[in-house]
Amino acid sequence: MTAEKHHHSNPPPIALLSRKPLFYLFSVTSTLFILSWFFVLQSTGRPLDQTILIPSSKIFNFINGNYDNADNNAILKQQHEQKQEPVFPTDHKQPEDEEQEETTTAAATATTTEENTEDGVNAEVDCNCKRNQILKVFMYDLPSEFHFQLLGWTPEKGGDSVWPDLKSKKIHYPGGLNLQHSIEYWLTLDLLASQFDDSSTFRSAKRVLNSSEADVIFVPFFSSLSYNRFSKARQHEKKGKDRVLQERLVKYLTSQAEWKRSGGRDHIVMAHHPNSLLHARMKLWPATFILSDFGRYPPNIANVEKDIIAPYKHMIKNYYNDSSSFESRKTLLYFQGAIYRKDGGVVRQELFYLLKDEKGVHFSFGSVQKDGIKAATTGMHNSKFCLNIAGDTPSSNRLFDAIASHCVPVIISDHIELPYEDVLDYTQFCIFVKTSDAIKKHFLINLIRSITKAEWTRMWNRLQEVEIFYEYNYPTVENDAVQMIWQAASRKVPNVKLKLHRSRRYFRTGAGKEKGLRSAPLPKNFG
Repeated sequence: MTAEKHHHSNPPPIALLSRKPLFYLFSVTSTLFILSWFFVLQSTGRPLDQTILIPSSKIFNFINGNYDNADNNAILKQQHEQKQEPVFPTDHKQPEDEEQEETTTAAATATTTEENTEDGVNAEVDCNCKRNQILKVFMYDLPSEFHFQLLGWTPEKGGDSVWPDLKSKKIHYPGGLNLQHSIEYWLTLDLLASQFDDSSTFRSAKRVLNSSEADVIFVPFFSSLSYNRFSKARQHEKKGKDRVLQERLVKYLTSQAEWKRSGGRDHIVMAHHPNSLLHARMKLWPATFILSDFGRYPPNIANVEKDIIAPYKHMIKNYYNDSSSFESRKTLLYFQGAIYRKDGGVVRQELFYLLKDEKGVHFSFGSVQKDGIKAATTGMHNSKFCLNIAGDTPSSNRLFDAIASHCVPVIISDHIELPYEDVLDYTQFCIFVKTSDAIKKHFLINLIRSITKAEWTRMWNRLQEVEIFYEYNYPTVENDAVQMIWQAASRKVPNVKLKLHRSRRYFRTGAGKEKGLRSAPLPKNFG
């Protein structure tokens, strides 16, 4: 019995030998399985602070310089859960109209709440336009022939500054059609002013004098003005001045340590006029372009992931003290401009023949000459809806004229890209119609007539709330176009940093050195 008990209580040696390896194998397999999921989650592109493995986001916020706006997203989520209304920028209206507007807005809100819910329309304008950190911008001291000298300014004799003294003199930008592509002027002024104006608590960008401290490198070439004024060669000239400046710019930039360090990826280049920078764009394409649209760019040279769409400066006058109503705006649908266009703009003439005899529709030829702008201002201020139809390119300043007029834009441009659309929902104050639908008989006019007074009033109110985003000012004001463009540039920084970091992977083997990506020391704020 004793021997039998001993036999059952102690397993044979071969059993012990087989169980231990199984236990070790199970432990190793489990560990490898957990690690593999960790790397899978990381490689999907999801921030690690959104996974169950690493719940803390503070470390990654610090590494990324808070560019992911994690704290802002948490605040917005909390506001949404508590059903709080978003805070909009302060309107630039006259004080005497505030009481009247509050009454109008309250009445419109009460009327439209039920209808908006039924139609599935969100009554909020979703725009997270605040930043916790100022974008640090290094601006090249380009010779004045690239910027203010194009406006007639020249440095003082014996002076070594390439910039005008903004404290003593303001340099004006020319009017007319030149003005609609003047973003280069406003952004450069804002950077120059940031050095002596420290009082602005809303500032989104500030000039730094050491490129190693900068988030982005700014190229102050007034390319749109250069094209408008000097694209044609004069008598006895082989090349126009604009072409010469572009060639000099490429030579200058590609010789700079800042360009060699990044391959141009962290540079910002302005080319708002569709034909500006026509010869240099193919050589400067790694940079972030500020454009009006992508109509004349191949997608590998300019695209929404890499570049920034900026608004035109509107040509017509703002509708200050707007006390109009659905009834007082007598014209239902308004368009005035060039009718016969090429490329995507062919749709204009098709719509002209469809709409010209419709009641309540104003569809006619117009230009900025003579009293064209004055007539357009009156027309848009007295219209409920304003057509924004593709022309030679997908965009035009007509959209921004409509916003300034509080005339609900009707956008018929299938390939249009819109400013700040990553943070702003345009469907709250614009109507979008596919070109293929718009040219169907009676489709467009029936659609416009089906929009109720309540829904129009809601969009009219929203236009007054967002119009500040499209205003260019000097000095700049909170959430105007200048600040919004800098904020858009800030949102590009993480992607730029990602590309830079990836490009440096193999520099020790010589692959990175061939492109000159490490020819200068890393920035002080690296990583």
